[in-house]
Amino acid sequence: MDRRAFIATLAGGLLAAPLVAEAQPAGKMSRIGFLSPTTSVDSRMQNFLEAFRQGLRELDYVEGRNVAIESRWAEGKYDRLPGLAAELVGLKVDVIVAASVPAIRAVKEATKTIPIVMAVVVDPVATGLVASFARPGGNITGLSSMAPEVTGKQLEMLKAVLPKLSLVAVLWNPSNPGNAPQLRAAETAARALSVRLHPLEARDPKDLDKAFAAMTRHRVGALLVLVDAMLNEQRARIADLAAMSRLAAVYGLPEHAAAGGLITYSASARELFRRSATYVDRILRGAKPADLPVELPTKFDLVINLKTAKALGLTIPQSLLQRADQVIE
Repeated sequence: MDRRAFIATLAGGLLAAPLVAEAQPAGKMSRIGFLSPTTSVDSRMQNFLEAFRQGLRELDYVEGRNVAIESRWAEGKYDRLPGLAAELVGLKVDVIVAASVPAIRAVKEATKTIPIVMAVVVDPVATGLVASFARPGGNITGLSSMAPEVTGKQLEMLKAVLPKLSLVAVLWNPSNPGNAPQLRAAETAARALSVRLHPLEARDPKDLDKAFAAMTRHRVGALLVLVDAMLNEQRARIADLAAMSRLAAVYGLPEHAAAGGLITYSASARELFRRSATYVDRILRGAKPADLPVELPTKFDLVINLKTAKALGLTIPQSLLQRADQVIE
């Protein structure tokens, strides 16, 4: 199904979904599992979790009164996710909310019956999490960040800043299944922009120095950093390495700009987490995940760090600045 047909189906599906749901029993305490690949002290994920709680409150769910949230954190170690997913399943929660492909995949392998809501994920079809956007099937539904499509826009922005750009390094984590669709989308966009890509793997923080050394050897002109929990946790170090390498870099998470990255462009993850509460509500009221279409993002954030641009001796085109949601000076 193409995107236009999907959106038409989506609109109809969202209107129909509440009609088949039944009211939640009065006085029932619902239990929601929450699984994240990040650390529990990650301010970014805590901000997103608060957005999810806000979405619940808007739907009259109050923690301690009619809902409880059981959170589990992988501390940036993907190999911990299966065990944490099993813990949540063992608690017999009513629904599990998960963020990122590795976390969602871990929950999917742990249960075929407990409903799973994807708070934010790249392409859930390409990564094998759901059968289709319109009819996900199984016990999973939720929201897609459309990161693969966004990757092409990120390359266009690099090209706007550096019109003569010909070779771009791509920093990616092959341990994250969500990175492969992003890389494929970047390769497609690069061909259209007459740009060559040089992918460099970083499975662990210790791989970063080696990756940046390779960028210097190959004389790349700029850097694209894919969306990944480990790479995001290392955002300050990546920004420092990019600065030392004199590389303009674009990222898929706004936190990278605050840490010194040049440009970030992404779907608003906070809005996706807030909207994921509507899926939890429908499921708690009786809707089946298989019947709830996967939603696409409606809000995107462009952040430009002018301080970094100045340090690199770059001029950001006025057309790009006018589109920015935030400019760091």
